[in-house]
Amino acid sequence: MKARVVIFICILILLFPITIHADETSPIDKLNSISDEALQMVRSSRYDDAHKLLLYFSEEFISMDQRPFSMDELRIVTVAHNEALEATANDSLEHSEIVNKVTKFRLVMDAINTGGQPLWTEMEGQVLMVFGGVKEAVKSGHSERFHEQLNSFLSLYQMIYPSLKLDIRSEKVQRLDTKINYIDHYRPKILSEESSMKDLDSIESDLKSIFEGMTEDEADPSLWWVIFTTGSIIVATLSYVGFRKYAGEKNQRREKNRSRELKD
Repeated sequence: MKARVVIFICILILLFPITIHADETSPIDKLNSISDEALQMVRSSRYDDAHKLLLYFSEEFISMDQRPFSMDELRIVTVAHNEALEATANDSLEHSEIVNKVTKFRLVMDAINTGGQPLWTEMEGQVLMVFGGVKEAVKSGHSERFHEQLNSFLSLYQMIYPSLKLDIRSEKVQRLDTKINYIDHYRPKILSEESSMKDLDSIESDLKSIFEGMTEDEADPSLWWVIFTTGSIIVATLSYVGFRKYAGEKNQRREKNRSRELKD
């Protein structure tokens, strides 16, 4: 009877993971919320309020008793936060530049906080549309249009780049970054050579692969560990119960055989 209860509990754990609801917001949730509020302030051109929120973020970040960040995460968050902080205090920057800097920081915090599909993946349509404009400008040989579209693409790419480094394998991001830097550095060559379309097609393919395959290819290894461990417990329990049942039936047959022998 106890074995059946153990099996039932294990199956419930595997099929219906237990979620613990804390009364208080976790430190990372709080930091993520602050980054979102700061972005909303910037979008409304309330730069001073956004700057104060970002300073408050610094205080909360420093005061955390336990920081569940890796060294890479810590570095990326710090750089993105400093850029956002400086942008909201710089009166000479245009509104779009400030929004981009704070959005970059917001996406970084979401990438760290989100276990599922992060916010940066929602920019797929916009990124691919602008990059499509780059390709069209190269095809038509329109130099001015090419530079405008490439600059717009690079602005979007730099906005999501830190988040990519958090969610995507480093070698995959490095390969894409190398290709994009090549296009940016050799702009005149890209416009003049027909073979450049192959380079652009390769970048477009990598971008699509990153956006479309992120949820499948970059699944958290800890999730598989939990599934494997829980599954192993169930298999081991079933094996043990099966062995006990087999041993019990074997003993019963022995007892029956002995009884028959005694009667005979």
